[in-house]
Amino acid sequence: MNPGQIGMIVTIAVYLIGMVAVGVYFSKRGSSNSSSDFFLGGRKVGPLVTAMSAEASDMSSWLLMGLPGVAYLTGIADAGWTAIGLAVGTYFNWLLVAKRLRRYTIAADNAITIPAFFSRRYRDNKNLLTCIAAIVILVFFIPYTASGFKAIGTLFNSLFGVNYHLSMILGALVVIGYTVLGGFLAVSTTDLMQSIVMSIALVAIVFFGVSCAGGWSAVAQNAQDLAGYLSLTQLHDLASGAATPYGFLTIVSTMAWGLGYFGMPHILLRFMAIRDEKELPTSRRIGTIWVVISMFVAIVIGLIGNAASKAGALPQLTTSAESETVVIQFAFLLSQNGILAALLGGLVIAGILASTMSTADSQLLTAASAVSQNLLQDCFKIKMSTKVSMLTARLTVVIISLIGVILAWDPNSSVFKIVSFAWAGFGAAFGPVVLFALFWKRSNKWGALAGMVSGGVMVFVWKFLVRPIGGVWDLYELLPAFLVASIAIVAVSLLTAAPSKEICDEFDAVKTMR
Repeated sequence: MNPGQIGMIVTIAVYLIGMVAVGVYFSKRGSSNSSSDFFLGGRKVGPLVTAMSAEASDMSSWLLMGLPGVAYLTGIADAGWTAIGLAVGTYFNWLLVAKRLRRYTIAADNAITIPAFFSRRYRDNKNLLTCIAAIVILVFFIPYTASGFKAIGTLFNSLFGVNYHLSMILGALVVIGYTVLGGFLAVSTTDLMQSIVMSIALVAIVFFGVSCAGGWSAVAQNAQDLAGYLSLTQLHDLASGAATPYGFLTIVSTMAWGLGYFGMPHILLRFMAIRDEKELPTSRRIGTIWVVISMFVAIVIGLIGNAASKAGALPQLTTSAESETVVIQFAFLLSQNGILAALLGGLVIAGILASTMSTADSQLLTAASAVSQNLLQDCFKIKMSTKVSMLTARLTVVIISLIGVILAWDPNSSVFKIVSFAWAGFGAAFGPVVLFALFWKRSNKWGALAGMVSGGVMVFVWKFLVRPIGGVWDLYELLPAFLVASIAIVAVSLLTAAPSKEICDEFDAVKTMR
C-alpha cells in the first residue's frame, strides 16, 4: 500500500470514528431512550440541522455517484432535467408541506411517524392506513438502503482493491452503530456534518478535475465536440457518438422526480421535528440553496470527468456502473500527488461515504419506527414497555441492514436505477395522500387507502409491464402512478361517506392556526 492510499485511509478512518462518536454522545445524553426522542428528536431540532439533515438524507450516494455518472455518459439533458425537477420539488415541499405537516401531526394526537399521522388524521381506529403505510416503507426502503451499501462496497473496491462484499459489510456496521446508539438526534447531527463533508468533496473535485482535463477551455471544448452533450433536448450516445432525441414527454416524466418529495417519510420527519415552525423559512432557504448548488456542481463534475478521460488522466468509463465511479477515480488520482493531496483525497471519499450514510441512517430509522411503532404496537396491538420498544427498533435496524446487504450483493447493480425506483414508490404511495390529507377537507380514510395502494401498485405495473413497451409509454413510473393515486383519492372519497364533524373541525383549526 502506497503513502497516498495510507493518507486516504487515515482520513476516512477519522471520519468514520467521528460518526460513531456522535452516536455514543447522544446515547449518553439519553436522547434515544423514549419513542419521541429516538424517532423524532423530541421535536427540538434547530433550523440549520433541520435543513441540512433533510437535504443530506435526500441526496444519498446518488449525488456524488449517480448524478455525475449520468452526466458523464449522456451529457446534461437527463441529469439536468432531473436536477431541475428535484430543485422545484424541494422548494415547494418546504413551502407548502413543512409548516402544515408539523402543525397537523401535533394536532393529530402528537403523531411521531407518517403512518401514525395518516391513521390519526382520518380517525382510522383499526389502523389500516398505518399498516399499509408501514409495509410500503419496508418494501421501498430496503432496496433504497441497499443502494447505499452498494455504493460503499463499490467505493472501497475501486480505490483500494478491498473485497467488495467485505467493505460493504463494514460500512453497514458503522451506519448501524451510530443509528442504533443515538437515534434521530444522532442521525440529524451526523447528517449536518456529512453535508459539510459532501460540499468540500464537490468543490475539491471540480478544481482538481479541471486541472486534470487541461483547464476550463478543454472541458468546454470537449463538451461542445460531443453531439448532443450540452443540449437539454438531446442525449449523447457514447457508443455511436451520435445524439438521440430527448423529447417533451421524457422531460416531463424526468421532472416528475420532484413530485417524490411530497412522499419521502425520512424528509417529512425533519419538518415534524423542528423546534419552532417559525424557523421553517430559514430552513427552506438554506436547504433549497444547498440542493441547487450541489446538484449543479455534481453535473459539472460529470462533464469534467468526460474531458479528463479524453485527456488520458482518467480511464474511459463506458457503462453506468463504471461512470458512477468518476468521483472515486478523481480521488484516487488526487491521492498520488503527495501526502496533503492524499488527505484531501480521503476527504473526498469521506464525502461519498457521507452522501451514502446520511441517507441510509435516516431510512433505517424510519423503517425501525414502521416496525416497532406502527406494525407491532399500532397494528398488532402488542403492548411494549419503552425499553422493549427501543430494543425492537434497534433490532429492526440490524435486520433491515442485513436484508439490504443481501440485495446489494451484486456489485454491477446501478445506484441510479435502484434509487429511482424506490423514489417513485414513496412519491406515488405517500405523496398524494400527504397533500390531500393536508389540503382537502373532504378526503377520507377510504380515499387515502385507495390512493396509497393504487399508487404503490401502479409503480410496479408501469415499471415492469407498461414502460417496456417503449414509445410514449416510456415514462418515469412516478408520474403516472402519482396521477392514478390522486384520482383514486378524489374518486373514492367522493363515493364514500364524508368525514365526521370532529375531523372537519380539526382540519379547520389547523388551517386557521397562526
